[in-house]
Amino acid sequence: MNRPPLRLYELVLANGRSASPYVWRVRYALAHKGLAFESVPLGFTEIQRVFSGRFKTLPVIEDGPTMLAESWDIAEYLEHTYPAKPLFAAPAEQAAIRLFDSWFSPEVMRRMLGVYVQDVHNAARPEDREYFRRSREVRLNASLETLAAGRASRLPALREALLPLRLHLKRFAFLGGASPSYADYIALGAFQWVASVSTLPLLSHDDTVLRAWLERGLDLYGGCRRDPRMQPLFE
Repeated sequence: MNRPPLRLYELVLANGRSASPYVWRVRYALAHKGLAFESVPLGFTEIQRVFSGRFKTLPVIEDGPTMLAESWDIAEYLEHTYPAKPLFAAPAEQAAIRLFDSWFSPEVMRRMLGVYVQDVHNAARPEDREYFRRSREVRLNASLETLAAGRASRLPALREALLPLRLHLKRFAFLGGASPSYADYIALGAFQWVASVSTLPLLSHDDTVLRAWLERGLDLYGGCRRDPRMQPLFE
């Protein structure tokens, strides 16, 4: 009997592009391993109905009888179930990438959310916007308009927070060294997320180090991560 296709349930915007940096991590991981999948696009307000409360966030993967959420759990499942083309060269590298994520998520992605949360709202499916506004304003303890006010003035601090990436990428082609690792997919996923919604370019035009790395990241796996719906990341 043929194995049913692996399914990726992903959060999408009104234009159909993925709205989650965590979905992008998994998309890169699947491409890294050469695994074909069936995309199941969902809006913010569909998650509860589709999963009957079992899962509250995306991504979710379905692989035969196995269903699981959380991007790290998915990455570890893929690594165990499909060991060819490993995401992690060794347990020590996996631990180091978890440390990287422990820095990147609060220091970079949290800042990105503050700058781009209103853009996410505006790009979401119309039927999802009321829920998105209500839930994010409670979580962030401010209105979307307040969060968006003066956001350009917060870009220098956000760009400065990316300094560790620049220092590393001056020496190596990827965060993983000569070839990409899951650390690259964590960071690339965040930039893909911003490029899905941004009405304010994140990076300076002269940020040549990050520009070169992003170009390499977009060219991975036959350039399948390039998309005309992406908004400019550079001034």
